[in-house]
Amino acid sequence: MEIIGAGRLEVRITSADVGKRVSVRYVTESTEAGERFTDAVGVLASWDAGVLLITRKSGESVRIAEPKLVAGKVVPAAPARRRGPAATFPELARATARAWQPVESEPLGGWTLRAAGGFTRRANSALAFGDPGRPVDEALAWVRAWYADRKLPAYVQAATGAEGTQELLCAALDRHGWRREVSAEVRIAALAPIGDLDADASVVRLSRTVNGPWLRRYRGSAEEDPAVRSVLASGPSVWFASVAGTGGVPAAIGRCVVDGRWAGFMAVEVAPDERRRGLATAVMTALARQALDEGASAAWLQVETDNDGARALYDRMGFALHHHYHHYRWAEA
Repeated sequence: MEIIGAGRLEVRITSADVGKRVSVRYVTESTEAGERFTDAVGVLASWDAGVLLITRKSGESVRIAEPKLVAGKVVPAAPARRRGPAATFPELARATARAWQPVESEPLGGWTLRAAGGFTRRANSALAFGDPGRPVDEALAWVRAWYADRKLPAYVQAATGAEGTQELLCAALDRHGWRREVSAEVRIAALAPIGDLDADASVVRLSRTVNGPWLRRYRGSAEEDPAVRSVLASGPSVWFASVAGTGGVPAAIGRCVVDGRWAGFMAVEVAPDERRRGLATAVMTALARQALDEGASAAWLQVETDNDGARALYDRMGFALHHHYHHYRWAEA
């Protein structure tokens, strides 16, 4: 905050600073004992009708009535403090998209409309990366109509927290009646240390194809929807891992897509009664060694922000946060 003279705070931002990263202090509560303040740092997404909208790097939107604003200034972009491989957002966004491809897709300018019969939000959302080639409100109307034609809910996937991501788009989605339904972290790490983990990878079987037992562990049923198989099989070099279990269903599974220098890890699951035996680590170690053999050197994965157990595991493996992505759903009246 700017402190002028004898402790006076000053607002040094205006509506002309929309799109810039700012730091503000504002009043959250007024009582007889005085006022309470809090701070917010993020992209100033809008300043309309006396209300500021700031999008934090986590994707959270903060609304501040102009009279509540106590201090504010433009601040430089946050410095990169990541462990592991260097990665730009565009490079990583393309790699993650190639690893989970829809059954049907259609371009909308720089955006991609994706559908796979409703199997996962990632394969049934508009990937809003780039310029849609028209005003945002028109692009969002197009998205709604495209998914309505397929009798699917309309989703938009957007990202925050890395250079080149879409804090302004997230704010626009919020203003236009879309609601953030789920958020996830995209994490990265060096691949070799994962392949060197002290895990019994000999119990892991690798296959190029997905089978019924693997799907039963992943989906919880024997359902074999062709769209599910199509999405799971998509990617430059796909591997499925499994550890034998009881009743014909694996005790643990995982999926890896090798794409140039990147190895993406997905669908790592362990049966509830088989947990704490190191099976998830064994699955990832076996997949990492296969990816290393194919020339990969860096790893990525996605984990929902409320999955504390998985996030702790990935912390121990050396995965660090790169950015967040969010799925926004059209909130129909």
